[in-house]
Amino acid sequence: MSSPAIAPQTESARMHIAPDFAGMELLTARYVHHRFAPHVHDTFVVALIEQGSERFRCRRAEGVANAGSIIVIPPAEVHTGQSGGESGWSYRALYPAPQKLGELMAELRDGDARLPVFDRVVFDDPALFRALQGLHAVLIACRDPLLRSCAWREAMTPLLRHAGVVEPATGREDVAVRRAQELLRADPNGALTLDDLARAVGLSPWHLNRVFSRSVGLPPHALRNQWRLAQAKRLLRGGLSPAEVAASLGFADQSHLHRLFKRAFGVTPGGYIQSKNVQDRIEPFR
Repeated sequence: MSSPAIAPQTESARMHIAPDFAGMELLTARYVHHRFAPHVHDTFVVALIEQGSERFRCRRAEGVANAGSIIVIPPAEVHTGQSGGESGWSYRALYPAPQKLGELMAELRDGDARLPVFDRVVFDDPALFRALQGLHAVLIACRDPLLRSCAWREAMTPLLRHAGVVEPATGREDVAVRRAQELLRADPNGALTLDDLARAVGLSPWHLNRVFSRSVGLPPHALRNQWRLAQAKRLLRGGLSPAEVAASLGFADQSHLHRLFKRAFGVTPGGYIQSKNVQDRIEPFR
């Protein structure tokens, strides 16, 4: 009897671009035999090792980063990369421009846009790893500008803690939070960005996102989605189809509405319509 065929070890790489983040590149890749020659980027590199391990060498350090590790390399630092074992490695990487990190640093340090300095290359921080994975996924798959900008600050702020950046103290800012809620209610189709909201209420985007989440219990994009879902119920009861509701309320598509609706209410929009129709056919008790 012949031995079973062994599946080939495949390699793949796909690059996405986030135009609203200064053209930030977003790589999703799996490599087995590929070796990166010594090279540099004009951006930061934030790599998330999801499977396997990567062997690297750069000016400050060399070693192996295992699954769950975060690699951070500053601009213009020569580095290499190759598999740290026979099975290769899978990873996601973000390449934020110095300009974007400088803007966030300015929000955190009262206008001081000096770039962060990391004293290590490899970090082990499971919560940050998950947050950066989520940011990577959002920037690839979601067009909602409010969600994108909130996700950026929620993921990158804890990364900057590893560079010794101390977040400023924040108060309640009740007036600003109430005004932001009013603006979000008036913008169900999702035209506002976090920058727009922050300018309107006189806070930095990071400050607004932090005090809003602390005061309301949800970040701005999540609260706006709750209002959208309440409106979705009303429109579904009024006879609109899920596709029409998704389009009228600014959801990315019908599946986006379906996913959020099921998560919030336990039934899909179609199931909600069916329940409503069954209720309508029930003869009132006399």
